[in-house]
Amino acid sequence: VQLQASGGGLVQPGGSLSLSCAASGFTLNYYAIAWFRQAPGKEREGVSCISRTDGSPYYADSVKGRFTISRDNAANLVYLQMNSLKPEDTAVYYCATDTLFTCSESGTDYPEGFDYWGQGTLVTVSS
Repeated sequence: VQLQASGGGLVQPGGSLSLSCAASGFTLNYYAIAWFRQAPGKEREGVSCISRTDGSPYYADSVKGRFTISRDNAANLVYLQMNSLKPEDTAVYYCATDTLFTCSESGTDYPEGFDYWGQGTLVTVSS
């Protein structure tokens, strides 16, 4: 069971990037998927998640209105579309999941801990 995040890069403020989370060894549409980020010197932050049942999304206040999470079950991918990027969005972005994680009202807050993490992809927002 593996996850891999991709799509990061260097973008100017106000620009856009689309991250992908791919799975191998399991079917993503059976799982709720979360995106986290960690900036240098800062704690890891939950950014967004998408439920495994009806695709309901959750967004942290810091990205609400700018980021959109979606899933393509046929392609076994989850996307994070990031628009209107700001320098403070600079971080390594990770996707994660766990068998019992549902992306409920508590969003990415999941005290039980995620069993599966993808390797991160670096997003740098700079002019």
